[in-house]
Amino acid sequence: MAQKKDYLKEVIEHIDIKKHNVVPLVDAMENMAFTARDLNRAARIYDMMLKDKNCGIILTLAGSLFSAGLKKVVYDMIMNNMVDAIVSTGAIIVDQDFFEALGFKHYKGTKWVDDNEMRDLHIDRIYDTFIDEDELRICDDTCAKIFDGMEPKPYSSREFLYEFGRYLENNGGPKVDDSVVWAAYKKNVPIFVPAFSDCSAGFGFVVHQTQNPDNHVSVDSAKDFVELTKIKLASRDTGIFMIGGGVPKNFTQDIVVAADILQEDATMHKYAVQITVADERDGALSGSTLKEASSWGKVETTYEQMVYSEATVAMPLIVGYAYHKGSWKERKGKEFQKIYSKVDITA
Repeated sequence: MAQKKDYLKEVIEHIDIKKHNVVPLVDAMENMAFTARDLNRAARIYDMMLKDKNCGIILTLAGSLFSAGLKKVVYDMIMNNMVDAIVSTGAIIVDQDFFEALGFKHYKGTKWVDDNEMRDLHIDRIYDTFIDEDELRICDDTCAKIFDGMEPKPYSSREFLYEFGRYLENNGGPKVDDSVVWAAYKKNVPIFVPAFSDCSAGFGFVVHQTQNPDNHVSVDSAKDFVELTKIKLASRDTGIFMIGGGVPKNFTQDIVVAADILQEDATMHKYAVQITVADERDGALSGSTLKEASSWGKVETTYEQMVYSEATVAMPLIVGYAYHKGSWKERKGKEFQKIYSKVDITA
C-alpha cells in the first residue's frame, strides 16, 4: 500500500525572475499578435507604473499562485519596491505563504491519482500539486495561537497579517528566504485579505472563538474597506496589477468609488493590468474587462491591458521584464503601512 512519503517527494520550486532576463523575448512579442502582443503592452504598462514616482502600486492575487511556484516573484516585488500594497485571497497568503514560512512545502504531483486514496493519506491536491493536510492543521493551530495572544477586539485583515509578520520575526524569522508575509512586514507593505476567514486563518478563528466565547478577536471587514480606501486617498495616482479576479479584484477597484464618495474628486486607477483565463461573456467578475470597469468610474482606459493567459506563464514574463528594465532602482516604496496608527497594532 502506498504511503504519504511516496507522493510527497519532489518540492515545488519558486521561479526566480532575477536569473532570467526576459526583456529581449518580451520586446520581440511587440511585433507578434494575439496574447503575445497583449503581454508586451502589459509589461510596458507595469514598467510605466514603476517609473511614475507619484503612482502607488497595488497587486491583487487570486488563484492558487504560491503553491504553483510564484511566491518568490511577489517576494522580489516587495523587496525591490515594485509594489506598495497587496490584496489577496486568504489561501495564497496564509495556507501557502505563511504555511511555507513555518517550514512546510508544496510538492509536485499529478491529477492522475485516486483522490480517495489521497484523502486516506491526508494529502490535499491542487490540480497537479500536493500538500500535507496534517501540516496544514499545524498552520491552523498557529493562527489560533496568534489570535490568542492579541487583545480581544475586532481587527482588519491588515492588522492580523501584520501580527503574522511579527510572529515570524519574533520566533527566529521565517524558515524560508522568500516569505511574502515577512517581507511585507519588514518593508511596510500592507496586505489585505477581504475574505480572511476563507483560509487556514478561518479554522484558527473557529478554534480561538470556540475556546474564548466571550473574549475573542474578530474580523472587521468594513475596517478593511476603510483602510484600503485610505491608500487611494494617500496616493492620487494608482496602478493595479491583478493576477486572477474575484474579491481582491473588485475590492481594489471599489476604493476609487469609496474615495470619490469621501472627497468627490478621486481619480480612477491610472494604470491597470489583469492576467486572467476567465471569460467576460457570462458577466462574472473575474472575467469582466478593465474597459467595463471604466463604466463604473474605477479604471482609466488610457493605460489598461487584459492578458488572457494562465498566471504561471504570464506573471514571470511581465514582472521579469520590469525587473530587468530596472526602473525600480530609482523608485522609493510608499510604505503605506505607516498610514495607519500604531495604536491599531498590538505590541
